[in-house]
Amino acid sequence: MATRQVLLKLAAEYERRSGRAVAIESVGGVDAARRVEDDEVFDIVVLAADAIERLVVSGRVEPASRVGVARSGIAVAVTAGSARPDIGSEAALRDAVLGARSVGYSTGPSGAHLLKLFERWGVAERIAPRLVKAPPGVPVGQLVARGEVALGFQQLSELIHVPGIAVLGELPPDVQATTVFTAAICTAARQRDAARALLDFLVSAQAAGAKLANGMTPA
Repeated sequence: MATRQVLLKLAAEYERRSGRAVAIESVGGVDAARRVEDDEVFDIVVLAADAIERLVVSGRVEPASRVGVARSGIAVAVTAGSARPDIGSEAALRDAVLGARSVGYSTGPSGAHLLKLFERWGVAERIAPRLVKAPPGVPVGQLVARGEVALGFQQLSELIHVPGIAVLGELPPDVQATTVFTAAICTAARQRDAARALLDFLVSAQAAGAKLANGMTPA
């Protein structure tokens, strides 16, 4: 889901440039990987690099086709108009988490990183009753906008376009985790040449602007 907006923008631009239609289906990463594992037919899959690696091991994507599309960091958001806690340092971020009435996180790479971070801080058990995991495919920002969580963590690309929230910024560098989103051609692909042409565009200089506008950087 972190790549949804940028892929829609890039697909539209590619269609304009090439005249080839591109159909994008965005679902949670867990569901996307499962559907590829279940041999559902797709030409290309875009996931976090470690998830693509698992699909390589299981023989569901072509190893040589892998390309890094974009890098994405984790950001923090609160409901628009609410107090904006300091998150400028690791200590300040820890205090913000401990002081929040509820903390939202995702099922994706950002959520896995946060749970490890809470363990390292020694606060996992203390805040467990206040943790809210967003259902697969549901942006954490929506939970923040509805007031269901006070402090939300997710990829910046998934937060910056959500109405009703205020993005406080990205995690401090010493606790940040950057996810590289990777694309690969599926072994079940039916249009390999077209898939390769699209991948070439996704990593081209012409694609950089859409990535930056959606909270990502070129990989």
